[in-house]
Amino acid sequence: MALKRFNPVTDSLRFTALSSFEELTTNKPHKPLLLHKKSSSGRNNNGRITMRRRGGGHKRHLRIIDFKRDKEGVPAKVASIEYDPNRSARIALLHYVDGEKRYILAPQGIKVGEMLMSGPEAEPKVGNALPIHKIPLGLKIHNIELKLKKGGALVRSAGTAAILMACEGEKAQVKLPSGEIRLVQSQNMATIGEVGNMEHNTKSLGKAGRNRWLGIRPSVRGVAMNPVDHPMGGGEGKASGGRPGCSPWGLQSKGKKTRPVGKINKDIIQRRNNNKK
Repeated sequence: MALKRFNPVTDSLRFTALSSFEELTTNKPHKPLLLHKKSSSGRNNNGRITMRRRGGGHKRHLRIIDFKRDKEGVPAKVASIEYDPNRSARIALLHYVDGEKRYILAPQGIKVGEMLMSGPEAEPKVGNALPIHKIPLGLKIHNIELKLKKGGALVRSAGTAAILMACEGEKAQVKLPSGEIRLVQSQNMATIGEVGNMEHNTKSLGKAGRNRWLGIRPSVRGVAMNPVDHPMGGGEGKASGGRPGCSPWGLQSKGKKTRPVGKINKDIIQRRNNNKK
């Protein structure tokens, strides 16, 4: 993937950097694998806003992605690399030799015309899905299952990859992109390679309107509000309410531990960014 920059004929284009989409091979999705996506605008079944700053945006269709890769032993040809508006990664359409078609996450470096396969007998090359105990140590992997036959749950966003560090018996050690080292079942499936669209995080949207197209509404800082609207509002000058960052309802927003107190996940060997267990 490459970024496309623009001549600054307007203020918004001066710092805009968007995907060139040069890796895409078609702009028409496979219709049988599409589902209608309803926009909730951050509201629950009672019509109340439960997720702020959502709403508007362009209409989308969901692509049915094969995260399980459970069609074992059947070769498939990469027919196209496509854009998916619901995720940061690109997707690839596979044509299996028995006639079935499925979408998968497109790994970095995959090309149209390549043959892929999943299962224990598959070759350990980019794009193939194998049980973790069949993958050579040190390889980059993505779309990792946490529960057998439940489909990939870890490492699915653009440009990410985990590293298979060790595999002994029923457990394998995997280093995740966050730096966390955790145990997963060695029978679980994973796909070799790293997810494509590597430069996704270096994009610059350039203007607020492009965020609105994505369904993201403006967010107002609490310190810019009145005291009646936010605990951190009001005061003379740039005051912060005399308290740490919090939500409009007083919940701590910085530094609060989100894992349950006293609950220890024994599968986590090393937490991200530190050596605590």
